[in-house]
Amino acid sequence: MTASTRFFTQEAPIQYEGRDSRNPLAFRWYDKDRMVLGKTMEEQLRFAIAYWHSLAWPGGDPFGGETFLRPWMHGSDEMAMARLKADVGFELFRLLDAPFFCFHDRDVAPEGATLAESNRNLDVIADVFAEKMAREKVKLLWGTANLFSNRRYMAGGATNPDPDVFIYAAAQVKHALETTHRLGGANYVLWGGREGYETLLNTDIGQELDQLGRFVSMVVEHKHKIGFKGAILVEPKPQEPTKHQYDFDVATVYGFLERYGLQKEVQVNIEDNHATLAGHTYEHEIALACALGIMGSLDVNRGDRQSGWDTDQFPNDPTGMALGFYHLFRAGGFTTGGCNFDAKIRRQSLDAEDLLTAHIGGMDVCARALLMAADMIEDGALPQFVEERYAGWRKPENQAILRGERNLDDMAKLVEERSINPSPRSGRQEYLENLVNRYL
Repeated sequence: MTASTRFFTQEAPIQYEGRDSRNPLAFRWYDKDRMVLGKTMEEQLRFAIAYWHSLAWPGGDPFGGETFLRPWMHGSDEMAMARLKADVGFELFRLLDAPFFCFHDRDVAPEGATLAESNRNLDVIADVFAEKMAREKVKLLWGTANLFSNRRYMAGGATNPDPDVFIYAAAQVKHALETTHRLGGANYVLWGGREGYETLLNTDIGQELDQLGRFVSMVVEHKHKIGFKGAILVEPKPQEPTKHQYDFDVATVYGFLERYGLQKEVQVNIEDNHATLAGHTYEHEIALACALGIMGSLDVNRGDRQSGWDTDQFPNDPTGMALGFYHLFRAGGFTTGGCNFDAKIRRQSLDAEDLLTAHIGGMDVCARALLMAADMIEDGALPQFVEERYAGWRKPENQAILRGERNLDDMAKLVEERSINPSPRSGRQEYLENLVNRYL
């Protein structure tokens, strides 16, 4: 960036200064080169900056317009503004020393009068990205297509009752996936912002699910056709903006993938705030995704305990994050995924420095949570307790039950032959909670 276009006053990348630092523009916990569970913190956490919330959100809410007045959001030449936004974005990535970023197609380049024009605009900015990525170390964690903002998508993209909207959405995703591939993206995300219904009075659920199944299948087919090696991710969310969305939570997504034969091809991108809206914890959704073999990537943010909607705030609770990380890193950690800050600063946080301090705080929270999770894993007390609790199932005669080699007649015979009359054993929940608090 030139001096005339500089947005941030900070010039040097943010440094690690240790937990006693009072510098708001320094990391207290995130030491990217520190080894944790066999990898550096940078390799384990794989931080990504969300292009949309950090650079494309104007600070509005349902009751008021923009508050940020960013220079790249106002001008007659939309492509010039998109280039300026890219300049500021890559300066943000450099200052935070972030290894990855993520984007929606319509966040990085303006929508044209036709899809062809929109694609050309995206290609131009993708070329800008490619040049900047070649100079910097930052890579693309994932790309996606915005199938929810334009009024054509008011009834969804893949699940729209109008086949022409389905066709348009598929063509838009095709180009976004190809752009992600061209930029070396590690994943491609399908977020069904409006893939759901407002009322069942005008909805054929079976029809819409079949449409969605075919849509995702086409994306997977095209992935293989173009040689994209990254993962295809679906992001669960229960509602908002629709009354009900078909990717309600991890369990729902897995059932959907099983039905359409996609369970080996698609993983999940789990968001903390979405888990809350679904009535779950982040910990639950991560643990379930690991158990089902579909754990892909994370959006790290939080909601507000008093607000029942998607507030997308930066994470500030290392304890809750650590409990989710415990399951993630016990299962081996990320492969293609990472920790994407799908979070936005508050609409009253107007200064450029606010963007930096928000990300610094979030990165520190995740780093501290990683250290807590590592302590729990390396100590071994929790997994040992769980192993002992299920030890009876490791016996060959009980493994035969799980393999389908025994039936109900066999169960009744075993009770009689062994005089089985089991007594309950304590789950010791309070003891385990106290144990966890030692690490937290």
